[in-house]
Amino acid sequence: MTAAAAYSTYTQNNIQIESPEKLIEMLYEGIIRFCSLAKKSIELGDIEKRVYWTNRAVAVFIELINSLDAKKGGEVAIYLEGLYNQQIKFLNESNLENSTEKIDIVLHVTRELLEAWREVTGK
Repeated sequence: MTAAAAYSTYTQNNIQIESPEKLIEMLYEGIIRFCSLAKKSIELGDIEKRVYWTNRAVAVFIELINSLDAKKGGEVAIYLEGLYNQQIKFLNESNLENSTEKIDIVLHVTRELLEAWREVTGK
C-alpha cells in the first residue's frame, strides 16, 4: 500500500468516527482554509490555483447545502441554504473578477458561522 493510499484510508476512517457536529466544524474550517489560499493565489497572480481553491470552497458549500434538512431545521435550514448560495455567488464573482474583496466577505461570514457553531455545540 502506498503512503497516499494509506493516508486516504486513514482520513476516511477518521471522518467516519467524527460526530456530525465536528464534521460541520471541519467543513467551515475547510472553507476558511480554501478561501485563504484562493485569496493568496489572487495576490500572487496564480490563476490556476485561484480557480482550484475557489472550486474547493464552493464544493464544501454545496456539501453543506446538501446536508440541510428543512423538515428538521425549519427556518434556520432555509436561511442557511440562502446564505450558503450567496457565498457561492460571491466566490464565483471573485473568481471571475480576480478580486479578493468578495473572498473577504465569504471569509468573514464563514468565521462568524464557525464561531456561532462552536457556541451552539459547546466546543
